[in-house]
Amino acid sequence: MHATDRLRAVFGPADRADPRVPVTHRHDDFEEASEEELATFEVETDSEGHHYGVRKTGAG
Repeated sequence: MHATDRLRAVFGPADRADPRVPVTHRHDDFEEASEEELATFEVETDSEGHHYGVRKTGAG
């Protein structure tokens, strides 16, 4: 028995929202700060296809 099977046995199946309903973002202070931080990175891909977040030049 896997850990997820044990959890399902104790707590029941996971509740799933309707996949047709769009995700609602709160746009609270934490989300705004996260978006500002992520804007200072760009994604680069190496020759083997691995993706890396690299801070943009000149970003604080």
